Amino acid sequence: MNQYELFKEECIRNVQEQAKDIELRTTTGNFLRQTFSHKYTYNFEFLGRPIIQYPQDIVAMQEIIWRTRPDLIIETGIAHGGSLIMSATMLSMLDMCDAIERKEKINPSESQRKVIGIDVDIRPHNRQAIERHPMSSRIQMIQGSSVAQPVIDQVHEIASMHESILVCLDSNHTHEHVLAELEAYAPLVSVDNYCVVFDTIVEDLSDQQVADRPWGKGNNPKTAVWAYLARLTNRNEQAGHNPSIKFEIDKVIENKLLITVARDGFLRRTQ
Repeated sequence: MNQYELFKEECIRNVQEQAKDIELRTTTGNFLRQTFSHKYTYNFEFLGRPIIQYPQDIVAMQEIIWRTRPDLIIETGIAHGGSLIMSATMLSMLDMCDAIERKEKINPSESQRKVIGIDVDIRPHNRQAIERHPMSSRIQMIQGSSVAQPVIDQVHEIASMHESILVCLDSNHTHEHVLAELEAYAPLVSVDNYCVVFDTIVEDLSDQQVADRPWGKGNNPKTAVWAYLARLTNRNEQAGHNPSIKFEIDKVIENKLLITVARDGFLRRTQ
């Protein structure tokens, strides 16, 4: 076992221990709830565009993309575009590293790796800023509801031309909408890749913190995740020994981060 492998074994033990630390988990949970009220996530950018994510979740997505090496990332919810820019940047880095390993010249125009961003309302100033960004050539934006059939059909057609697919859901946070997104896009995720459902934290917030929103306790991304996984279990039981789709919640990522808006939201496809 080399030094890196020894280091990673130590990290695994660290994560296991901090997951058992009730006081630590309570402290980080309080931090999440308190900073949520201050719009803490609005304070961060990625290569010049607001990303509206906790730094820990940004790091987690970087690790997932590097490990799974997708050639297509599908994101629902665009806002200012920071997440699209980050995904496109990571895909560019994958291409660069592949080219270095093969001792080839980098030709971005020949890359098959791309990001799709879907939003019901792409505001003109955000669209212009994204289109002017150096990473824009890898990004395709689709305006429309992520659960509208024409949009779903368009994304499925694009996905049919790709092999390794990662999905991120971060648009309307109601139970019904997220569940519909999971039904539409989770099946596109390639085996051993992820469907990441953001803002499952809503289930853990107080009613006052989401009083001005159409979502809240019992009606949010986390309840949609639970419902979707229950549906898959029922379908797989009916299918017997030949289930078509299986996901599991990757608690290791959550336990490592401690501070994340996606508790129970890192879904890894296992079949």
